Amino acid sequence: MKIASALRGTDSLFGVVINGALVDLSALFASPQALVAEVHSEEGRARVQAMADSASAVELSELTLLPPVPLARRILCVGTNYADHIAESDRVNEAPPHPVIFTRFPSSLVGHGEHLERSRASTSYDYEGELAIIIGQSTRYASRENALAVIAGYACFMDGTMRDFQRHTSQFVPGKSFDRSGACGPWMVTADEIEDPYALTLTTRVDGNVVQQASTSLLIHDLQAIVEYCSTFTTLEPGDIIATGTPGGVGYVKDPPLWLEPGREVSVDVSGVGTLVNTVIDEPA
Repeated sequence: MKIASALRGTDSLFGVVINGALVDLSALFASPQALVAEVHSEEGRARVQAMADSASAVELSELTLLPPVPLARRILCVGTNYADHIAESDRVNEAPPHPVIFTRFPSSLVGHGEHLERSRASTSYDYEGELAIIIGQSTRYASRENALAVIAGYACFMDGTMRDFQRHTSQFVPGKSFDRSGACGPWMVTADEIEDPYALTLTTRVDGNVVQQASTSLLIHDLQAIVEYCSTFTTLEPGDIIATGTPGGVGYVKDPPLWLEPGREVSVDVSGVGTLVNTVIDEPA
């Protein structure tokens, strides 16, 4: 099952993607978070499917897709979580003993097909393709044994970064939270459709050229460790998004650097999940 949010004109809607259309369930749930919580269980998915059978649908081509949960309460991101990204880094030289966590703001994310914006304050705009997990139930102090069970689903994530601002201090947040600099989508695929989250291939392309590719089996801190760690310092809630880290091949290490400039297309594909595609523009004056 695929869960998505979108705009039709100025109206917000969310629901289930079926046969290239969004079945609108927004009148039946208080929020996208409530829908995510419902589809977290097998019984809930059955109820949602029954609702979708009698609800109206809108072709995706008529909509502007938003992140699957447009106003997630928490957007947490894991840094330096693939060995090849550590090897290319000019900031770290070994795997961290605990997940490196930073946050993004909801305003920093757009949906599939929307424009990414290069800030007028920076020309070192970089790409990072990632697998994101979306939480399905309120969770505090998850154990390793039950951590996977709290994941409602998976999405593609583009952790766009203004590298100069990321390097101003040891804190990543400024470089990671410029408005409309990252993306998530095109939808959330429910966890029951992903047989093994460690058998997925993550591929990032810039203008159609592969610049990153890795298996999720190579995560240093795996999904269980990430959920366990994050749920220790905060209560994770339905709809919270956690981006799990990017592999090697980012733009700043290339010679010359491969920055995201206006007109460039960046795509993040995760096998079994989908493909997130966005085009870069300059921030409007």
